[in-house]
Amino acid sequence: MDGYEIPLHRSLTEPILMGGAPRSAAILIGTLAAALALGLRLWIPGLLVWICGHTAAVWAAKADPDFMAVAMRSLRHKGHLTC
Repeated sequence: MDGYEIPLHRSLTEPILMGGAPRSAAILIGTLAAALALGLRLWIPGLLVWICGHTAAVWAAKADPDFMAVAMRSLRHKGHLTC
């Protein structure tokens, strides 16, 4: 029907991703990797944590871009979902 359509910007419907991973997951993985690499001076394990973690987050985001929200919700309601 004429008059019932409004333009919707693409940024309102797409998830916020950093390098293909959800923003919260990318920040968490980067912080952990930086703490290992810079804080504990474990450069190679820090790099491996970042590469493996970010790769896993990108892989999970391809299946479901909101997997972090779903995982946090399932952890919060774990006691209510037991059989």
